Amino acid sequence: MNNKKIRLAIFVSGSGTNCENIINYFHDNDSVDVSIVVSNRSDAYALQRAKNHGVPTAIITRGQFADNPSLVLDTVAGCDYIILAGFLVHIPQYLIDVFPNRIINIHPSLLPKYGGKGMYGHHVHEAVKAANEPETGITIHYVNAHLDAGEHIAQFRVALNPDDTPDTIAAKIHVLEQANFPKVIEQVIKNK
Repeated sequence: MNNKKIRLAIFVSGSGTNCENIINYFHDNDSVDVSIVVSNRSDAYALQRAKNHGVPTAIITRGQFADNPSLVLDTVAGCDYIILAGFLVHIPQYLIDVFPNRIINIHPSLLPKYGGKGMYGHHVHEAVKAANEPETGITIHYVNAHLDAGEHIAQFRVALNPDDTPDTIAAKIHVLEQANFPKVIEQVIKNK
């Protein structure tokens, strides 16, 4: 029996609520460890959240992701999965090759709707509202070479009301993310 902990690298670009939720979920877990939080932005509050929990951090710029594969691969060396929690840099092919079906993203819509270039965060909620969608949700999926097009792992839905605004839609999505993302990550790891 192999007792080696599964090590996660979390990639973030913003405030890091999903990142912190994952760190808390796996705190004191016997089989999973959040080993590092990586951001492309030095001002991402997610880095502070990680430090508050004693998780090592690294900053790798968008340009370094594109032009310095050895830096990126060295940073995540020893990690088993990469979790994208609001990471706004396109994942380069070399990383997908090293982590096949081991890079997991969360997207704030029911893909394939409202995915692709420019569709992140509030842009998604505004598009959902503009289309008067009766429901929206989150999609947790594997990352492949095409933006938001990897194989779906799970989707969770929430009903919308005509009086919902992009802000209230965002709040509903946040509840889904907090309730489901860490659990789905754990299920993926257990099923591998």
